[in-house]
Amino acid sequence: MSEFVKRTLSGAVYVGCIVGSILWNRWVFAALLLPICMLAVDEFHRLVESPRTLRICSALATAILWAMFALTAYQPADGGEQFVPGLSLVMAYLPVIVLGLLDEIWNHSGRPLQNWGNLLISQFMIAVPLLNLLFLMILNKYLLLALFILIWVNDSGAYIVGSLTAKRPQGNHKMTPHISPKKSWEGLVGGVVFAVLAAMIIYACGWFDVLGEDWKAFVVSLNFAALVALFGTMGDLMESLFKRSIGVKDSGRFLPGHGGVLDRFDSILLAAPIVTAFCWICYYILPLL
Repeated sequence: MSEFVKRTLSGAVYVGCIVGSILWNRWVFAALLLPICMLAVDEFHRLVESPRTLRICSALATAILWAMFALTAYQPADGGEQFVPGLSLVMAYLPVIVLGLLDEIWNHSGRPLQNWGNLLISQFMIAVPLLNLLFLMILNKYLLLALFILIWVNDSGAYIVGSLTAKRPQGNHKMTPHISPKKSWEGLVGGVVFAVLAAMIIYACGWFDVLGEDWKAFVVSLNFAALVALFGTMGDLMESLFKRSIGVKDSGRFLPGHGGVLDRFDSILLAAPIVTAFCWICYYILPLL
């Protein structure tokens, strides 16, 4: 089987699982998100060669964090006591993190600061951003679907425009040649334009109506697309910088032809918390102004 066929088939399965779980049921999506988070966290620890005990603590902490986010986010509309089980898991999460930090006393790794930092990075730069998707899901599943669609459209638009402008005699203007030699400012602009155009179509479908009415929803959709495109690109660059710093091309072999989990979700890591915060502000704060 050719590399192109493998890449196409695995990509189709990936997109199908994400879209299908979002449209099916919020708990189905949450169930899919748990192994994705745990795999992403473990992939990171394997790349930085964390001790086995630290990897176990990090995986357990990620599972507890998932339960905490899911139980807190997916409370009934009337609120109340459903907050208690979700937030009470903090009492389980923090001791696991502390155990991971204390393990450095006995494992004799010789690099305690790096391991401590890697544990916190795995939680607050990988697990927490990914789990923010649960809070976007409860506002409206179509907002979450829009996030993924715009991430994919932005990537495609940036690739198309970047490739075309690179063929000019003078070439294009590189963004960060020391990190990602192929990324250009023209590609960034192209990705934003493609994302904004896609957002206009999504707006016409009524997916942003929950965040405003008429022209307000239209303005929100444009800002939503711009945030996804800009922070999605920055997330991609951050992961590229990480891989370059440790000398690897792909973060893993999760999807044939696509690399690891971090390779597939790098754009989400920055876009998810930013877009979720933006949507919650539009939903809860702006109507009060």
